[in-house]
Amino acid sequence: MASYQKRGSTWQYTISNMVDGKLKPIRKSGFRTKGEAKAAAEEVERSLRKGASVIVKNQSFVEYFTNWIETFKKNRHYTTYNRYINSKNSIKEHFADRPIQKITRQEYQAFINQYGQGKSKETVRKFNTHVRACVKDAVLEGLILHDFTQKIELYHTVKAKKETDKYLNFEEGKVLYFNLIEQLNPKNLSGYMLLLALVTGARYGELVGLTDDDFNFNNNTLDINKTWKYKKDDVNEFGELKADSKPRVITVAPEIMNIFKELIKVLPERPHNLIFYSAFSKKLVVTNNAVNKVLKNILETLEFDVVTIHALRHTHASSLLYAGTTIQYVSERLGHADITTTYNTYTHVLKELKEKDESIVLNLYQ
Repeated sequence: MASYQKRGSTWQYTISNMVDGKLKPIRKSGFRTKGEAKAAAEEVERSLRKGASVIVKNQSFVEYFTNWIETFKKNRHYTTYNRYINSKNSIKEHFADRPIQKITRQEYQAFINQYGQGKSKETVRKFNTHVRACVKDAVLEGLILHDFTQKIELYHTVKAKKETDKYLNFEEGKVLYFNLIEQLNPKNLSGYMLLLALVTGARYGELVGLTDDDFNFNNNTLDINKTWKYKKDDVNEFGELKADSKPRVITVAPEIMNIFKELIKVLPERPHNLIFYSAFSKKLVVTNNAVNKVLKNILETLEFDVVTIHALRHTHASSLLYAGTTIQYVSERLGHADITTTYNTYTHVLKELKEKDESIVLNLYQ
């Protein structure tokens, strides 16, 4: 039998509960109305009648989230695992040692409102996805009695970038291409990395994982089969490709292959024969920040909008589509595990190509 009390501006329910012959009532507060408290209490009582166990002992939210990550997410790709760790750090910063049993939906919404300051909707959505998955398991285990992430409004203050802001157009890419070639210097490997990103569409993590053996100068191909664990502070070793990526061998223009053939000749002895080795980096490779700084300086000189090295992946794919390659080829070249990913990512380009195709149809016999 449940009883209800008003505590300040919110309501609390108390359910009689016996554990090993001892009275251990179940209490939950923070409900806006008595009706909400009653509905939640009835749900708990139904669970108790079905024989569900209810854990009365409190456990901090951050402790449970940490254990949950180590149990269920430890084997994920290291970049994905690190995102969960970042989510844990945000929880720890806000909730400290607050028990997960005492967090209300209203309190979590207030946290999301704070967390969303200076962040995009996608960033907030990903964080909430992590928390919600964890909380659902806590409910399943009987640690908490209701999901406080239900019907949460995702708050953000940064507008998502338009697709057209995430890459350079074909003409801009062409200008950047020749600019990079003119400025290549073996003492500054960032330029070489930017050039390779532009002509292959490879991700930064894949680029820093390249070694001498990945370049086949006889066939003019590049083997993309691993990454470098640049996001793990205590690890300097190769890693697997992202879960949504596939190993692939891609063709590269002979002139680009010759550039790297000459580069390898003058590079010093390096750990693992890493192409983009840096003796000045704790991670042993040219950092993402360093290469983006070089790219920023070049684009500002050219008076182009500033983008990151990852945008060169989109530039490469978009340019291929504009040039007439099939989306199947682009998908394979980028290493997408599913062509649906390619469709969803480059919908804006496909729409423009459709308009171009319709123009051809209308003027076919003109």
